[in-house]
Amino acid sequence: MNAPDIHVIGDWEEIPPFEADADEQRFWETNRLSPALMREALVAGKADSVTITLRMDPRMLARVKRLARTRYLNYQSMIKQWIAERLEKEARDGI
Repeated sequence: MNAPDIHVIGDWEEIPPFEADADEQRFWETNRLSPALMREALVAGKADSVTITLRMDPRMLARVKRLARTRYLNYQSMIKQWIAERLEKEARDGI
């Protein structure tokens, strides 16, 4: 059995919205981002970053930090990941 041909995506507009995780998985089995697009994402991500202040219960923050350590992550990165995942879920659910 031959591997499928991989399409290299050169523009963000080529990535469709996905109804379900399975749809996205099938898409990425035959598609990948071009190196230039990946570099653009890294540079844009840093340029668009904004510092905010977030007040949290100290016990909750301690729990987040412990959990992040078990995953070998920076706790702030893990919180950003959680927010991004929730935003994707909200977008899929049509909110």
